[in-house]
Amino acid sequence: MLTDTQIRSAKPSVRPRKLSDSGGLHLLVATTGGRYWRYSYRFLGKQKTLALGTYPDVSLTQVRDRHFNARQLLAKGIDPSAEKQNSGKTFETVAREWHAHWMGGGRHERHAHYVLKRLEADIFPEIGALPLSDIPTSAFRDAVRKIENRGALDIAKRVLQTCGQVMRYAMAHDFAKHNPVAGIKPADVLKPHKRRNYPRVEAGELPDLMHAIDTYVGSEHTRLALQLMALTFVRTSELIGARWSEIDIPGARWNIPAARMKMKTPHVVPLSNQSLGLLEQLRKISFDKDLVFRGDVNPKKPMSNNTLLFALYRMGYRGRMTGHGFRGVASTILHEQGWPHEHIELQLAHQERNETSAAYNHALYLKPRAEMMQAWADHIDAQRRVYEARLQAKAA
Repeated sequence: MLTDTQIRSAKPSVRPRKLSDSGGLHLLVATTGGRYWRYSYRFLGKQKTLALGTYPDVSLTQVRDRHFNARQLLAKGIDPSAEKQNSGKTFETVAREWHAHWMGGGRHERHAHYVLKRLEADIFPEIGALPLSDIPTSAFRDAVRKIENRGALDIAKRVLQTCGQVMRYAMAHDFAKHNPVAGIKPADVLKPHKRRNYPRVEAGELPDLMHAIDTYVGSEHTRLALQLMALTFVRTSELIGARWSEIDIPGARWNIPAARMKMKTPHVVPLSNQSLGLLEQLRKISFDKDLVFRGDVNPKKPMSNNTLLFALYRMGYRGRMTGHGFRGVASTILHEQGWPHEHIELQLAHQERNETSAAYNHALYLKPRAEMMQAWADHIDAQRRVYEARLQAKAA
């Protein structure tokens, strides 16, 4: 076995020469005088060599520890060279491998593009070049805090979640032995953020609001759009982008495709009798065979979301109600009326689902959700009667 004295006194020669230690471990003395630790072994019948560092950077004691670990791997049927290659993979290398694998699951192309762009802009410059085994939790924390500091809190949260997915992929493929992001929630490293609440009227103000909408003197398309939004409480973008091909009149349902949904999963809106009546009116005045709400400026594009917002402004609801506010009003009242929380959340399309679970939930809850949506439409009509009763009471 080698000694430090032998290693220090070894002189270079006209050809590289080996100084053997034991078990395939040896020191390669190059013609230039460099000293390199090497481990020669056989794996699956093939002769292989593993580099274990240079002397004196790696001492004799240290290299024997590395040699021992490599032999342990070999005894378990693991190629030490492959293990070293995997452990040396950088975060960027594995993140790109993960993204290609993740994309193969049928992810929406535009969403997948932005996921990679966020990594390229905010993470790869910070930790992309680091080997997976060398990245501490603090590196991920500091990287997402930089995103937070520029005011992009939502992006910071998403990036942290993406980093966790990358590290889980690395562990699943033996590129890393632990996940430094595991168990970390955005709230653990990012500042608390108050959720944005959209302006909306209280339940007691609904009769006045519905009367203001029903008597709106602007465009008939705008009035019908607001009435339909009150009945269906979909997002503004989902309403104004509606196409006649999505409307199933015989089936009394509106099938919004995944591409138009925030959660990127198909959404079914059961249509009440009142909603069907509004759609019949819209069909009679529609100037487009495709778009339900065609834009005034550019007829090839849907109505602008500002059209609905400005209509509410003209009714006197500036700062008091938005298109999104109908969702909050409906959720509050339906919960107070005792409708199941999961049915309300599913109707609001708050739950992120894959295609399989989405289809299952639609099939499981469609009938009770249809009953709920009809009850909601009847409640809206009841609010109109409340307004009329108030007028009569004032007149008396």
